Amino acid sequence: MQIPQFTEIIEQNDQTLARREHLDELRSLIGNVYPNKFDRSRISGDEDTITNILDFAPVADVVEEMAAVRSKLAPGERPPADTKDQLNAKLKDLGNVRVAGRLAVPPRVMGKAAFVHLSDGISRLQIYCRKEEFALLKNDSQDLLDPQESWTAFGLLDHGDFIGVEGYLFITNTGELSVHVEKLKFLSKAMLPMPDKMHGIEDPEIKQRQRYVDLIGSSLAFEHEGLTTRQVFETRAKVISSLRSFLEDHGYIEVETPMLTPKATGAAAKPFRTHHNALDIDLFARIAPELYLKRLVVGGFEKVYELNRNFRNEGISYKHNPEFTMLEFYCAYMNVEGMMDFAETLIKCAVERATGGSLQVGVSGRQRKGLWVDQHFFRRDTTKDRVIDFTTFKRLSMTDAISENLGYFKEIIEKRFDQSFRVWIWQDANALIFNDWVWWSEDEFQSEVAQEEFETEKKISEEYVIAEINKKLENLITDHSVKSLTEDERAVHIVSLFDAFFEATIDQPTFIVDYPKSISPLSKASPDDPSIAERFELFINGMEVANGFSELNDPREQYDRFIDQMEQRTRGDEEAMILDEDYIRALSYGMPPAAGIGIGIDRLVMLLTNKHSIRDVILFPHMRPARREEEKGSGEEGE
Repeated sequence: MQIPQFTEIIEQNDQTLARREHLDELRSLIGNVYPNKFDRSRISGDEDTITNILDFAPVADVVEEMAAVRSKLAPGERPPADTKDQLNAKLKDLGNVRVAGRLAVPPRVMGKAAFVHLSDGISRLQIYCRKEEFALLKNDSQDLLDPQESWTAFGLLDHGDFIGVEGYLFITNTGELSVHVEKLKFLSKAMLPMPDKMHGIEDPEIKQRQRYVDLIGSSLAFEHEGLTTRQVFETRAKVISSLRSFLEDHGYIEVETPMLTPKATGAAAKPFRTHHNALDIDLFARIAPELYLKRLVVGGFEKVYELNRNFRNEGISYKHNPEFTMLEFYCAYMNVEGMMDFAETLIKCAVERATGGSLQVGVSGRQRKGLWVDQHFFRRDTTKDRVIDFTTFKRLSMTDAISENLGYFKEIIEKRFDQSFRVWIWQDANALIFNDWVWWSEDEFQSEVAQEEFETEKKISEEYVIAEINKKLENLITDHSVKSLTEDERAVHIVSLFDAFFEATIDQPTFIVDYPKSISPLSKASPDDPSIAERFELFINGMEVANGFSELNDPREQYDRFIDQMEQRTRGDEEAMILDEDYIRALSYGMPPAAGIGIGIDRLVMLLTNKHSIRDVILFPHMRPARREEEKGSGEEGE
């Protein structure tokens, strides 16, 4: 393994070399350039962060008074000297402040004075340094440099450095709160230049790969579109806090279940595998905590929840990350209807906490390139801005959700077969016919139409499209006329189509219900229709956000469902579940009727922060390793 040198990790250019020289010169003047601490004052009643100073009522009142005075002045006119003096006297009476932060801009020196802004990652505060009126502390002895050395040392500060200052507050002629610095302590050198001060980091890969740079750039940028990066993750924290508080207020107990398990159970997913050397056993990173939480219901925890990290060794997309956060909770004596009611109230509470009281959340459209924006029959146009209204949660069966979005496809089917689509789809080989028909329409036929329109620069008529679709349907009916599907095969075709095309058409909060039992191995069957599971999935803005059901508590039936899943594994389904003997043993002690749900925290935060990628709401998402320039040019196979 080749270990890179420090100079290979830190880019070498004029800026980094200058910063290193500044650090060496500072070291010669003040000694230790990375001191252990800086004590901030507490005039605000708490530790004086810049934000706390600005929010402190006596300070905020003075700033507001000066703003009122300035609002009445003509352009270029200064506030009356006596008014400014009175306000500054109020600030000086508060005593000296000791604040610290990062230099938000390069120091601005004007003759014998300098202005610069400090940032605490949230707010900014201007500091004013005047030659002969402030001194730099030596970090080794706490002695002061003389005025000339202090001014020289100030000139060695760079954009992004951390400093601490002591002085008194005052208001400038422009109405800006500032600190008149009397003492300055150097705290840390930024060896790399700061991001663009106007816009921050614009490259999404750098944002996600180097979140620390993104947080710095976002906090220091003058212009913001939407939330800053910090605000996104503060919103995430509010959502999690709200969910936890709501559950605990309703009697739920938070628990922790294993993250390394001997069996990958609780969901249909491909796991990560590792090996425990001392026990000499293979273990799996948790794909879901479900079966452990239900063991606790068996043991007497009637209301139980876990905010957990799950790991799935599957694909990465704008809504999938191998490591993600779920909230799972279970309630004894509740069924699927009760769980939908409870989940709706819970999510509304979290939305209001995140938005400051509103149930309406704006979602901006995504810009897409190419000919595909309006071409697809079923996929909604995601380029338009819209508002997600959490006031009402709709409930819709999966078949109805498909039927509502079929357009003239539905008219063709119901006219051709003289029966409703909802009935037709579950008969004979119709699910297979419909499956092939939709995939042909969305892929092969759409490509032909797009190519034809591109070459002729003319739009294909709707009459031609409908005629071709009808023709294809008749061909498929002939091709599949002798085929027969089992109920499970029909279910697989219908669910796969819903997942591929129709879930993305759901904008507003909607519980999709009436899932086939065959794809819901942990769910009770509906007492009204044994082929249907008492299960729901919540979709918002084209994404699954939650999944819940009435929990199967018959140990014999659960055993049979596991065996059926294992048979599917032998037929090549790597994500089918395996038999968990201990869970069957737990159920055999008796589990009360119960309902459970899993809510995707990352996706919920995406909705509430107007982010289009799950990577934007995870501080450190998984990405391919970055390659150094010499590796890129070596001609070797990468990644």
